[in-house]
Formats: sequence, structure tokens, C-alpha cells
Amino acid sequence: MRGCVFVDKMVLQNDANSSLPPVRVSEDTSRFPYSFKGGAPSAIRVARVLLETVNLNHSDVRWFVFGDDDTVFFTENLVKTLSKYDHNLWYYIGSLSETFTQNSDILSSLEMGYGGCGFALSYSLAKVLAKVLDSCLHRYPHLYGSDARIYSCLAELGVGLTRELGFHQIDLRGDLFGILASHPLAPLVSLHHLDNVNPIFPNKTRHQGIELLLKAATSDPNRIVQQTICYDKKFSRTISISWGHAVQVFESNVLVRDLIQVRKTFKSWGKKENIYTNLYMFNTREVDRDPCKRPTVFYLDNMSSTTSNTTNDIVIKSIYKRNNFDNCLEKKNVTNKLEEIKVFSHKLDLNIKQLQARRRQCCDVLQASSVDKVLNIDIRECGEEELAYMHP
Repeated sequence: MRGCVFVDKMVLQNDANSSLPPVRVSEDTSRFPYSFKGGAPSAIRVARVLLETVNLNHSDVRWFVFGDDDTVFFTENLVKTLSKYDHNLWYYIGSLSETFTQNSDILSSLEMGYGGCGFALSYSLAKVLAKVLDSCLHRYPHLYGSDARIYSCLAELGVGLTRELGFHQIDLRGDLFGILASHPLAPLVSLHHLDNVNPIFPNKTRHQGIELLLKAATSDPNRIVQQTICYDKKFSRTISISWGHAVQVFESNVLVRDLIQVRKTFKSWGKKENIYTNLYMFNTREVDRDPCKRPTVFYLDNMSSTTSNTTNDIVIKSIYKRNNFDNCLEKKNVTNKLEEIKVFSHKLDLNIKQLQARRRQCCDVLQASSVDKVLNIDIRECGEEELAYMHP
């Protein structure tokens, strides 16, 4: 994997031995018209980065991937996701905004790959687009951003977006817990706008929270924030794991179809409210107003890994600790006593067929008693006909 950072003008680099990618100054684009009132003409420079990157003529290139300066890529998952596709064919891969308002804007589209979440072009497509990009850009002075320009030129070529659910634009404000707790069945590829949302872990700064999530992703990239659901029949509990982020314990029988819907812990990006403000591109559920009826949440604290003596598989133990101890008398003692949850799992290495036809894994609550402060859970592959529900 190779990359570079494009800037409008050269910046001072104090560390000659830096591990950061090389910096390049993008070409002047003053000859191109830009008429969007209040916008930034630099959007044209950003769009032409595609052409300039192709013109670097690197060898053995399969994909060109573009993102913003505030985009966090999970590189192993990016590579894994793109491996599903033939780079010799024309592919434009990315995702939409989470909000209906952003996608329905006349200057955007439900077929546009947003630049903030990142998008990928196959080598064969990027080479052709680079040849026609300049002539196309002259027809779109009225558009706001670079991604809208790239989309428009690809539309002229007759190429549509292939949507991958692991790319996240995050046109949201507030708490991303609902998004991360009910991630779709797709490897987490990117997160955007993390400087505009709450820290993703309590009692940590934004930077510390991202570092912890990346640490978990390094241990098991394909499993990061993948949701696993199991039921504790003995104590009538439902447990939802967002691996590498948090574990929720519900004191009731909650159906899988309800758990995979996103809890609305966040607000829409736009500050002006209208009838479309609370419309999202996925199913949402309201957060219960009564804190005592909400699940008890345990956040990732640390993890370790060992190699199995019998299978040589990597076994990972991730530990989640309770963030705060509420005084909800309605909650059962068995839940109030819990301080820590340990989750055991084998490192997930998805092959092409598993990527093409995903299935959520299953989990088991290991022997537990009413006095336990620690709950142990084992994640495993599901049986062929196994259903996840509260068994009678």
C-alpha cells in the first residue's frame, strides 16, 4: 500500500525520518470555473488529485482510494473489502451520508460516494477517468464539493456507485454509540468527522478513544465493532457485543431484529431542523427516556492474545468494564453486581466467500452465578440451523 498527502502549498516538515506519507502540492486549478456561492474553489483541486495520483504512474496498482484529512481508515479491512472485486473491471466503491437531508440535497445524490468516508476506484476505471476529468470539470462549476464532481464525471462515463456499508461518512453530531453498537454485517473500513462527535469511549479524549479502537482493530481487524448477540437463559438476559468497543446487557428478552436497529444516540449533522432532520438511511430506535430501562454498558478496557496449543489459532481475550454504577433499584442484583465482562474469540479471517455472503457469529454465556462480578462469554461460529433467540 502506497499513499501521499496533497496540500495547496508546501508545509514545513521538521522530521525528515517521519513515517508519514510523502506530501505533494496539488496543481493550480484557477483556469476552472467555480460558482457555488460560499463554497471553496479548492474543491476542484481536491477533485483533480485523482488525475494527479494516476499520473504518478506507480507500478502494480490495483485500486486508488481517496479520503479527507479527517478520515480514519482501517487499512486491513479496506484491503479485505476491495479484494471481493476484480480491479480489471470498472468499479466505483464507497457509501452515502447517514442522513436523508444530506443525500437529498440537489447538489448531492443517492448514487454518490461521499469523499469524507472515502471512495475507491479500480485501476482500470481511474485510468480512463483521469483522461477525461479536466474536460468534464468545466461542466460542473455550480457544484459544492470534490466528491460531487467525481460522481458527475463517473455518471457521464456511465458508471454507478457500488455501495459498501463499512465506509462511514458520519454526518452526525453527539454520541456515535448507536452506530458502533449495531454495525452492519460488513468490515469497518472508515470513520469520518470524529473531531465533531463525542469521544467514542467514556473518560477518554477523542484522540485516546480513537487510539484504543485502532488498537483493538490491530488485534482483530475483521471483527472490530462486529455485533454478536447471545441470550443468558438462566437470568433472562440479552447480551449484545460490539467487539472492541462495548457490551450491552439487557435485563429482558430482546429480539435480534430489534437489536440490529440503530439506537438514536446522535443527532443529524445539520443544525437547522426541518421535517427531514430525523430521517436516516437506516432503521433507528429511540433511546429509552428512563435510564433504569436502558441496558447496562461495559466499554473495552484492554485485550490480550494467545495461540491455541491444539489448533494454532489466535485466541483473543477482550475485557470490558462497567463505566458507571447507577442506583437503579429496578435492575436485578445479578446485573448490579457485574463489574467486568470477558469475551473470548478466535481471530476472524474472512475469506472471499464469507465477505460475499456474511453471517453473524454466535456466542455463549459461560457458567454464571448471581454473585459473580465477572461474566465470561465465548464467541464462535453458529451451527448451520442455529437461531439466536431466548430458549425456553
